[in-house]
Amino acid sequence: MATHPQAEKRARQNIKRRATNRLHKTTMRTLIKRVRAAIKQGDGEEAARLLPGTVSKIARVASRGAIHRNTAARTIARLTRAVNKVQ
Repeated sequence: MATHPQAEKRARQNIKRRATNRLHKTTMRTLIKRVRAAIKQGDGEEAARLLPGTVSKIARVASRGAIHRNTAARTIARLTRAVNKVQ
């Protein structure tokens, strides 16, 4: 356990950051699942409608540092290719 005031504050900040990162990552994963479900059903219109919001969320999560920027780029590229293939 932290004993110095600075370490105590750092521990509090880490708890808050972890909670916000988990929230954003969970939301991102849900959006990705929705796009993939639309692709699996062959619904190109629905997938294309969901894609811009999903890409935006992935980019925002990466810019906040919750996921690595290369992971975000790879995920966006794969989703976009899959949606284009269905259309």
